[in-house]
Amino acid sequence: MRLFIGVELDEAVGAAAADVAERLRQRLARAEPRLRARWIAPENLHITLWFIGEVPDARAEGIRDVLMRPFGTPAFPLAIARCGAFPPSGAPRVLWIGVGEGASGMRRLYGEVGERLVPLGYEPEERPYAAHLTIARIREPVPGSSRPVREILAALPAECGTSHVAAVTLFRSHLSPKGAAYEPLLRVPLS
Repeated sequence: MRLFIGVELDEAVGAAAADVAERLRQRLARAEPRLRARWIAPENLHITLWFIGEVPDARAEGIRDVLMRPFGTPAFPLAIARCGAFPPSGAPRVLWIGVGEGASGMRRLYGEVGERLVPLGYEPEERPYAAHLTIARIREPVPGSSRPVREILAALPAECGTSHVAAVTLFRSHLSPKGAAYEPLLRVPLS
């Protein structure tokens, strides 16, 4: 099964983020009609802490076991606002909505998840963890589109509100030609 660990958003914040994504999609379609992106379905919006990938069932049980211990990070507010792209320069490949207040709480959670997964053989990313809400992935960059895309991202109002982070979720990702569907397998409350 294909797994990742993340944080779910409050319903109102998720709806606001879906609205921002739709407004962005419309603006990009007008400004750069050749740009092809895969937009994340509103019901799949979340913030990833750790992507695990494909694992056999027995290994998934081991991951579930280490996640079930209580987390030391207390529940915290997480503000979702401002749009951006990865990589930070050049042709954008991932479009996102960022995190303001609560970013330090997300980094702490990432560290706690790492403390549990590294002994199981899962290595952290080489780049520093940057909490974000992925809203689209660009399939193929369009020559000359980087600057206009980044200008649209910078100008788009993206205040989505504040979500209460009270749990870490282990998700299973079901892939299909229509896109991914995410199934929560385990929710572990924060302290």
